[in-house]
Amino acid sequence: MALDRDHVLRSAAALLTRKSTATMDEVARAAGISRATLHRHFAGRDALVRALEALGIAECEAALDAARLDEGSARDAVTRLVHEIEPAAGLLAFLYTENQLFEGEEQNEGWARLDERITALFRRGQESGEFRIDLTPVWLTEALYGLFASGAWAVLEGRVAGKDFQFNIVELLLGGALRREES
Repeated sequence: MALDRDHVLRSAAALLTRKSTATMDEVARAAGISRATLHRHFAGRDALVRALEALGIAECEAALDAARLDEGSARDAVTRLVHEIEPAAGLLAFLYTENQLFEGEEQNEGWARLDERITALFRRGQESGEFRIDLTPVWLTEALYGLFASGAWAVLEGRVAGKDFQFNIVELLLGGALRREES
């Protein structure tokens, strides 16, 4: 019987999202395979994390495509992006904490592609007058990543309702936390 690599990666992602310190034995059990089979396909935790990174980048790129970032207002594009990324938010939250993915010369160029596309969206919003210009597009991009991760963890731990993921992220990112006086 052939190994269903996608099933193994998605099982690993689901487990590691909930328990980032899970052992390879636990990952194998979650995927319904033996530890030996897991090790034949992923030489160790680093290889597994790198495979999850590739999956996460692919899912983010698909979400960016589906969100149609160049269409309509920048605000609407951000809202679509948050909606499209939500299914991958847990995996992104896990990857966000894996420092080895973002250090050194072996950094996957996929992260730079994602950054570039999201940063361009925020720049477009600034140029159209929708977004504040005192916050750089790079900062807004990093803030969005942080909100994705925080939102995924809050939903996963039951502190926030899943149905509020999109609303909370979009409203905090684009509206800020300051209460504005009604005129």
